[in-house]
Amino acid sequence: MDQAEKLRNIVKMNQKPVPKARIFTVTSGKGGVGKSNLAVNLAVQMQKRGKRVIIFDADFGLANVEIMFGAIPKFNLSDLIYRGKSIREIITPGPMDIGFISGGSGITGVNNLTKEQLRFLIGNLEKLDELADVIIIDTGAGISDNVLEFVMASPEILLLVTSEPSSLTDAYSLLKAVHRNEEFRQAQSKIKVISNRVISEEEGVGIYDKLNAVVGQFLNGDLEYLGIIPQDELVEKAVRQQQPVSILYPDAKATRAFEQLSGYLLEGTVAPIEEKRGIVQLLSRFIFHRN
Repeated sequence: MDQAEKLRNIVKMNQKPVPKARIFTVTSGKGGVGKSNLAVNLAVQMQKRGKRVIIFDADFGLANVEIMFGAIPKFNLSDLIYRGKSIREIITPGPMDIGFISGGSGITGVNNLTKEQLRFLIGNLEKLDELADVIIIDTGAGISDNVLEFVMASPEILLLVTSEPSSLTDAYSLLKAVHRNEEFRQAQSKIKVISNRVISEEEGVGIYDKLNAVVGQFLNGDLEYLGIIPQDELVEKAVRQQQPVSILYPDAKATRAFEQLSGYLLEGTVAPIEEKRGIVQLLSRFIFHRN
C-alpha cells in the first residue's frame, strides 16, 4: 500500500456522514387551500426553534413563496435545469435567514419537465443536506407528474384540506393517484392531514375522519391526523402585506397553530384525536362515491 492510498484511507475513516435533512412535502390536490402559507409559516416557526430551513417552491411557473416573503430572487429553478447553475447558487435568502428556491415566476417551460428532469431535480435536493436541517417542498395543485413525483419521493407528506367538498374530493383523487402508482411505497411515506380554515378542533377532526375513512376503505391506506389551522382574517392581511403571519402577527390564532404544528413535526408527536365514530365513516361513503 503506497502513501497516497494510506492517506485516502485515513481521510475516509475520518469523514463523518452528513446528517440527512428532514423533508416535508406540502400538497393538497387543489389550489387555493393555503399550501404556500403553510410552507412559509412552518419554515418561520421551525427557524425559531433553531433549525436551518430551506423552502423549495415546486409550484412551477408561479411565485407564491417569493410573494409572501416580499423577495425577488436573482435565480430560479430554470437556471438549475437549463443554465447550469448549482442548487446552492439558486437559493434566495428570505426573512429570518430562511432560504428559498423559486419555481420561476411566469416561466412555462418548467411546467413540462420530463421524468428524467424531475428526477435530476429531486436528486439535486439531496445536496441541500449540508445546508439545511429541514427542507419544505411546496408542490403545485392537482395530480400532474410534477406533483406526484415530489409526493412519492417524500418520506413525510403534509396534506392540507379544507371543509369544502371540492377540497376533499380533490385530495382523495391525489391520494388515489399516489396509491395506485406502482412506484409508491406506503410503508416508507407518512401522510399527515392538516385541516385549514376551520372554526374548531372538532371540525378539523371531522374533515380528517371523512378522508381517512374512504382512504382506508378504497385504497387500503391510512392517514395521520396532525392538527388544524383556524380561520383567521390576519392570515390574508399578512399576505396582502407580503409577510408571513407568524412574523407580522406573532399573537394571531393562526400563528399559534403554526407554532404547534411545527412542534408536532419536529418532536415526532401528533395532535390528540377522539375515537372515530361509525356514522362518520358511513356518511363519508356518500361524499366519496367514486372508487
